[in-house]
Amino acid sequence: MKWLLDTHLLLWAAGRPEHLSAEARTLLEAPESELLFSAANLWEITIKRALGRDDFQVDGRVLRRGLLDNGYLELPITSRHALAVELLPPIHKDPFDRLLLAQASVEGIVLLTADPILARYPGPVRLI
Repeated sequence: MKWLLDTHLLLWAAGRPEHLSAEARTLLEAPESELLFSAANLWEITIKRALGRDDFQVDGRVLRRGLLDNGYLELPITSRHALAVELLPPIHKDPFDRLLLAQASVEGIVLLTADPILARYPGPVRLI
């Protein structure tokens, strides 16, 4: 199964696994799981780190290298992804989360999130 991680789950998986739920750890560690991260994750981290957000104090370059070294696949942002954002109902205002969900929808993969607001969207999103 292919899983796209939202940014908080990605940060927790990479550096704070104690923040992950037992369900999240099980899914992420399953041998059949293909784990993906998006350029949108790194974009969000870079912007929020520059703004001084305490929960985003990680070097995106180091994170990207670590993810790739640990078998994560990188999902680039395409114009199809950007256009799919328009089809989403206005449940969540975060543009990064909306783009991640659009990517999951277009690519036919599931977005994993710890955000209950994001999980309210219909479609390929799973709250863990």
